Amino acid sequence: MIVGWTKSDKGRGFRSLILGVNEGGKLRYAGKVGTGFDNAEILRLGEIMEPLAVREATVAAPRAEARGAHWIRPKLVAEIAFTEMTTEGTLRHPSYLGMREDKKPEAVVIETEASVAQIEAAATSSVVISNRDRVIDPDGGTTKGQLADHYAAVAPIMLPWAGSRPISLVRCPQGRSKKCFFQKHDAGMFGERVHQVAIREKAGHEEPYLYIDDADGLLTCVQMGTIEFHGWGARIEAVEKTDRLVFDLDPDEGLTFEAVRSAAFHFRDILKQIGLETFPMVTGGKGVHVVAPLTPQAEWPEVKSFAHRLAQAVAEVDPANFTAALPKAQRKGRIFVDYLRNQRGATAVMPYSVRARAGAPVAAPISWKEMETIDSPAHWHVGDAAELLKRSASKALANWGRADQVLPDL
Repeated sequence: MIVGWTKSDKGRGFRSLILGVNEGGKLRYAGKVGTGFDNAEILRLGEIMEPLAVREATVAAPRAEARGAHWIRPKLVAEIAFTEMTTEGTLRHPSYLGMREDKKPEAVVIETEASVAQIEAAATSSVVISNRDRVIDPDGGTTKGQLADHYAAVAPIMLPWAGSRPISLVRCPQGRSKKCFFQKHDAGMFGERVHQVAIREKAGHEEPYLYIDDADGLLTCVQMGTIEFHGWGARIEAVEKTDRLVFDLDPDEGLTFEAVRSAAFHFRDILKQIGLETFPMVTGGKGVHVVAPLTPQAEWPEVKSFAHRLAQAVAEVDPANFTAALPKAQRKGRIFVDYLRNQRGATAVMPYSVRARAGAPVAAPISWKEMETIDSPAHWHVGDAAELLKRSASKALANWGRADQVLPDL
């Protein structure tokens, strides 16, 4: 991340860029880079940095390194090649490779090797849950404490999907029978354990979207009344590039789960024919998500267009069973293929999220073999965390949701 620059001896442009990196939730000095630029790039970067100028130092740099520094707000991400990192935490022999407009500044973090113990520790939480006896689901009697225990248990298998991804929360501070609401922005009310990433809105300004990256963040949201977690189809380091397709098969009232089961296999076969491997997930609601993971290359307009065209094609071929029409009046007796999960800003429920529904059901990955016989999209509930953990390590689910594939050119 570029946090400043030093002036060129020739009086034009800069001599070197001052670099920063996120570590432990704070921005720290990571050295300087003074090679890899041509004259055109020096002038271009100067124009980009000028509007970001600030008076105060952006990072705490050694006095000798900060002498003559011009500081900027840490909004620019650069790709830097280097041989190693010194014991002081700065880059050795750095060389500028180019700007990374696809990455958010929040995603520029120190990468370190982690032991199994460290990984397990990251999935444990020190957050204290108050009002543990408060009933959040009057139908099943589920309490806030039981909800928190579920999320604490499934954190190791949930965070790989929900972590470092813009999320929306379904918050029901007094339980699901009272007022519930979606929340996707944060002005700091969640504290330091829940993070923000600035994302540009349609109007052109930026808003702080929520994201979490550890069990403390997950449990902080629960402490604040969250029941459900929904995530973007992209991660914070590349919010404009999709890492999955989701087809949400939503049945009309009165349709049996058999219709949903048949629809899921139908979509699996169609997507397989065009080269996409898919994975099913029961949503804990009425339907099923058919998920196709993607290497994040395609951007939102292309992904939305692909999903829309496929949904329309399926509805046109089999209008008696499927519809891609948005008005509910046009969905009577059919399954709505919700392709809008694949547009910028839309979210889908995260694996292992509890739903704010009767009985506190849980969204859960399943295999296609299990899809043949599973009885309901709300098969698992709060209290089934031990079984969900055991299932996640099984051979059938070990590679669930992972495939090296890109969006076909159709």
